[in-house]
Amino acid sequence: MSSQGYPADTERQEESYGMPQQRTTEPDPQPSSAPAAERPAKGPVRDRYLDLLRSIALIRVVVYHLFGWAWLTVLFPSMGVMFALAGSLMARSLNRPALSVIRGRVRRLLPPLWAFSAVVLVLLFAGGWNPAEESSDGPTWGLIEVLNYIVPIGAPPFPWHIGSKSGLLEDTWAVQAAGPLWYLRAYLWFVVASPLLLWAFRKAPWPTLLAPLGLTAIVGTGLVKIPGETGNAVTDFAVYGGCWVLGFAHQEGLLKQIPRYVAVSCSALLMAFGLWWASGHLGPDGWDLNDIPLAQATWSFGFVVILLQYSPSWETLPGRLARWDKWITLSNNRAVTIYLWHNMLIMATIPILDPLYELPFMQNDQAVAALDATYLIWMFFLVWPLIGLMIAAVGWIEDVAAKRKPRLWPDGTRREGAGAGSRRRRG
Repeated sequence: MSSQGYPADTERQEESYGMPQQRTTEPDPQPSSAPAAERPAKGPVRDRYLDLLRSIALIRVVVYHLFGWAWLTVLFPSMGVMFALAGSLMARSLNRPALSVIRGRVRRLLPPLWAFSAVVLVLLFAGGWNPAEESSDGPTWGLIEVLNYIVPIGAPPFPWHIGSKSGLLEDTWAVQAAGPLWYLRAYLWFVVASPLLLWAFRKAPWPTLLAPLGLTAIVGTGLVKIPGETGNAVTDFAVYGGCWVLGFAHQEGLLKQIPRYVAVSCSALLMAFGLWWASGHLGPDGWDLNDIPLAQATWSFGFVVILLQYSPSWETLPGRLARWDKWITLSNNRAVTIYLWHNMLIMATIPILDPLYELPFMQNDQAVAALDATYLIWMFFLVWPLIGLMIAAVGWIEDVAAKRKPRLWPDGTRREGAGAGSRRRRG
């Protein structure tokens, strides 16, 4: 679908979610029998199919970080999907002045990050961490790197071990907490580069679309090695750049010009290549595509093409999916909060569950073995209420960042006391 025909208040609609959002479908073109003056204005309608994809991606990220199942990266490449959805919205938004679009994206990203970083840094400094002493590049650079917790243009520093294994949090908690921040760095660089990328895409769509795969083949296979975090940043940009530009292709209508059987067949071949490459370059975690850049890039690219080719552009969730409407709305409204905090909340389940071993009925080997065997399952069920508490506690910062009235639980439920004819709020 092209970017033509969106109302002038699109920016306000985009800001309804704190994380990069997707295009909206056009208003119903069918004429109404009521006079134009009596018909209420209909704003842009959210594409619930893309909302569903984002919710699935977030759930998969949480499950992957909890259970560590490598096959999840093959089953559903969440990062590629999230970058593609963000790229689609960015392409639509760049019909307006580029500087204002970039400023708006950065504004909505940073305040939730600051809240997260404040908690992490307080815990790190309270634990005795001194970035000036631990940096291999010298004390001054160590202090400068801390600024990446404020504006994620690079990798934030953190100690690999802090505290003790017997403490409230295990001694590698800082590694787990900082793990998701690479996504914000990559997203920020994609946002800044998008005006140039979109210009290049409109001038030469196919070379721009496929160039990230070629770059991944160079920097993601060791053919050219870029040391340190610079190399990691370039590799991330290359691996997911194809998915970001696929978002452009989706928004600009290029994917719809390709016969579906051609797109799906080519995508299947590309994905098969990704699996073949992965089979010969398995990392320490086996089939975890996060450790195999070229496999991740090709598998994610093909997977996203198929998802976007079959995009039905739902205005409402159909059939049985409708029962999940509130949760999908909530997760999209609080995507940044969920993504930033989920790793720390997974770790927070441990000091809650460990006291179970001290209960009187647990003082036998069978009971301990049973809890050991089901520990991760209990963590899974416990982490979601903790995520809900965090949404209520700090999720409103996403609204403040988007210049909206703060909301405690934005699941799209009709406001209390609203009339029967009130339009359901989507966030």
